[in-house]
Amino acid sequence: MQIVDFEPAHAEAFRTLNEAWISKYFALEPKDREVLGDPQGKIIAKGGRVYMALQDGEPVGCVALMKMDDGGYEVAKMTVSETLRGSGLGRLLMQRCIDAGAELGATRLYLETNSTLGPALGLYRAMGFKDLAPTDTPYARADVFMERVY
Repeated sequence: MQIVDFEPAHAEAFRTLNEAWISKYFALEPKDREVLGDPQGKIIAKGGRVYMALQDGEPVGCVALMKMDDGGYEVAKMTVSETLRGSGLGRLLMQRCIDAGAELGATRLYLETNSTLGPALGLYRAMGFKDLAPTDTPYARADVFMERVY
């Protein structure tokens, strides 16, 4: 398993991996389509990062760090292929985000998720994320808000 920086050739895999999990549990929302349709322009060009997990050269997971105005980065669009859930790959992707945040001088990592995603919540809490009060969000599905301060 290898975690690599996003390249334009990964754009289709980034979109399809995320559409698969979002559509399984929720509905794709306008903000999803916007970001998934243009990760280079909506994430990377704005100072963010996208990381891809590759197994034998094939994309099997991904995560984005979206630069925030407050000096933090939002962890977004994190998913792992269904066949690899529970393999520890999500932990590797999150550790890459934590390391990248430190490299980038982030003040915090922030994320929005849903209370029905138990394994994800367990991972986030195990990796130092703390719950925050609810806030405004463009995502109807988001009902849990968390941060990890540096």
